[in-house]
Amino acid sequence: MAHTTTNLPEHLKYTKEHEWVELTEHSATIGITHYAQESLGDIVFVELPQIGDTVKMNAELSVVESVKAASEVYAPISGKIIAINEALAQNPALLNEHPYTEGWLVKIEPSDLKELEEVMNAEAYAAHLAQNA
Repeated sequence: MAHTTTNLPEHLKYTKEHEWVELTEHSATIGITHYAQESLGDIVFVELPQIGDTVKMNAELSVVESVKAASEVYAPISGKIIAINEALAQNPALLNEHPYTEGWLVKIEPSDLKELEEVMNAEAYAAHLAQNA
């Protein structure tokens, strides 16, 4: 199956582990990509960190459980958790249905913006997917 950039919003940054990050002026919103949710299948449970927790880049951020398996989600950037997507507790399928909008996982206050230099833009992520298909 070919992956097109239609499932990769251009304004987001991506990791090799299939997370996305969107930087705004004061926070970074993190989620999993369309590819990740498609690979996992129907998501039935999401374990999120606590507000106030600090995370390190590439450390485990949350766990997403699907009918197939449980999968760790890694932080694409270090920082402090300032919001979690409470809606996922009642409706984990939001990750399948809207991975880039309503299905976000957490918002963090980044501690080192230079870390974002290590994540990919949509074009580089599409190339990564094609290489590893």
